[in-house]
Amino acid sequence: MQSFLQMKLLQQSSNVKLINFTKLMKTSALLLALPISILANFSLRASADSTAGIILSTKCQGGYNINIWQNYTSGELLYRATSPNGNLSLGKGTSQATEGVRVYKFRSGIYEYWVWDGTLDNPQSGTLEVYKNNRILMKQACRKS
Repeated sequence: MQSFLQMKLLQQSSNVKLINFTKLMKTSALLLALPISILANFSLRASADSTAGIILSTKCQGGYNINIWQNYTSGELLYRATSPNGNLSLGKGTSQATEGVRVYKFRSGIYEYWVWDGTLDNPQSGTLEVYKNNRILMKQACRKS
């Protein structure tokens, strides 16, 4: 009878140790997974952002922030804007020098977005122009940021 009780206590002790070991393994896995997921998150962001370089950053009246990017491999021009009216991302832009000032042009349906990199009077200023069906809809003064 005594040996039966000893065996039962040993079995319960083994079960407690197994449960503790299982908890330890789960905690260890969680502690290991957390830094890996954080590192993966930051490295993915960095690699996504490193496919293009910023070539113009402006802050315009009305709360418009415009960034022009150029893809390193394809050379494609990208337009990224934030404003109180929402955000806009466009690709396939063109660039041309006009009267000594560079203009970046982007199209989305019937809308065209022109970003002037400087003016003849001040290279640190610029202009954002929005056209709808080839008619000017909005014109905002900008400054390089």
